[in-house]
Amino acid sequence: MKYYIIAGEASGDLHGSNLVASIRQKDPGAKIRAWGGDKMRRNGANVVKNYHDLAFMGFVEVVMNLKTIVKNIKYCKKDITEFNPDALILIDYPGFNLKIAKWAKKKGFKVFYYISPQIWAWKRGRVYTIKKVVDKMLCILPFEKKFYDNYDVDCQFVGHPLLDEIAKVEPVDKQKFYKANRLNPKKEIIALLPGSRKQEVSRMLTVMLDVVKMFPSYQFVVACAPSLPVSYYKKIIGEKANVRLVLNRTYQLLQLSSAAVVTSGTATLETALLDVPEVVCYKANKISYLIARQVAKVKYICLVNLIMDRLVVKELIQNDMTANNIRDELQSLLNSSKRQKKLLEEYEELKYVLGNIGASDRAAETIISYVKKS
Repeated sequence: MKYYIIAGEASGDLHGSNLVASIRQKDPGAKIRAWGGDKMRRNGANVVKNYHDLAFMGFVEVVMNLKTIVKNIKYCKKDITEFNPDALILIDYPGFNLKIAKWAKKKGFKVFYYISPQIWAWKRGRVYTIKKVVDKMLCILPFEKKFYDNYDVDCQFVGHPLLDEIAKVEPVDKQKFYKANRLNPKKEIIALLPGSRKQEVSRMLTVMLDVVKMFPSYQFVVACAPSLPVSYYKKIIGEKANVRLVLNRTYQLLQLSSAAVVTSGTATLETALLDVPEVVCYKANKISYLIARQVAKVKYICLVNLIMDRLVVKELIQNDMTANNIRDELQSLLNSSKRQKKLLEEYEELKYVLGNIGASDRAAETIISYVKKS
């Protein structure tokens, strides 16, 4: 069968790549065309558009790039039509993907949504669009299933694919890692994860770097996103001492970190699943933030807290994201064994709530079975 997958950012490329692998295993003759990245390509998808060209975030940034977005939508429709897939699989990225879903449904394509957009947080009205244009919603968070059930949307909870990804992580060789990245073997690491988009990284990393001088006995390592050149990070860091960069080694870095400062997003969940104490931060464009405050319907922005429905990790948002506040939280995480023990217990409960490994396999099986029955 033929499958067309659309992912618009780094996390979508990661989860999409595992889904591609599962589809190919269950359907050896599968032809898979996709919008994604290197991970999806390595697992056998023919990637026709890289997500690097799609990563516009925030209300202001989207408006500024409307011409490019419209051009991408037009090209996507044409490409889908020519490929004529048995299944169109959309991964998050709702602003773009829901437009494609509306069009695809009218054209008679089978539409699957793997990894729900966060409509439970804002733009809840989109649930009615999803009910009309999506044949099957495959959600990865337990509370999403309950949300969609309230609207009679055909939805299945398949588990979180990050559990599969984390399960594949091999223990890192500390000595080799330190040597390869020119780290001081006498200093513990504090990891900095500033995000994956240009605007985001610039805004977040600038504040994070102000914390470095407050912890002279630690060394700071920035996890670079594969979607951005290392030179971009170096330009922001400048001549600041005691800061190193790693690329495509985020999980290895986290395994060796005593704590992490993490931009809100998928990385907060990855950090928790690797049992690393973290402080979650976010600072948006002022206009985007003010608009988001008006429409958001959630108590938290961090995935860990949303899943657990309580404050597990500290969130420093907008004006609260200051070097001093980050310092205070890091000191609490690093110096209190009682705090660390409680946090690790919360992380174990988090893993239990997310379900067992095998999300990608369950998603692939559901899609293939649905299409065959149809």
